[in-house]
Amino acid sequence: MQTREDIFNTLQAAMVELFELEPERVTLEANLYQDLEIDSIDAVDLIDHIKRKTGKKIAADEFKAVRTVGDVVEAVYRLVNAAA
Repeated sequence: MQTREDIFNTLQAAMVELFELEPERVTLEANLYQDLEIDSIDAVDLIDHIKRKTGKKIAADEFKAVRTVGDVVEAVYRLVNAAA
């Protein structure tokens, strides 16, 4: 999971599986809370899923700043490439 595209594809698959969303709804521009109706408990599940996939925990403070799927992709990209 090194490129933004890889991260997006992984996130999209996770959101489809975890939250039973249609894949076409999960776009980079989709707002997590308004468009995809993800609540705070869902966000915790998503953070946990990211941790399992990357082996790194995204900080809750950093996750509070995300609004769109694209924001999540960017946060995960920074996380996985910080050590590289």
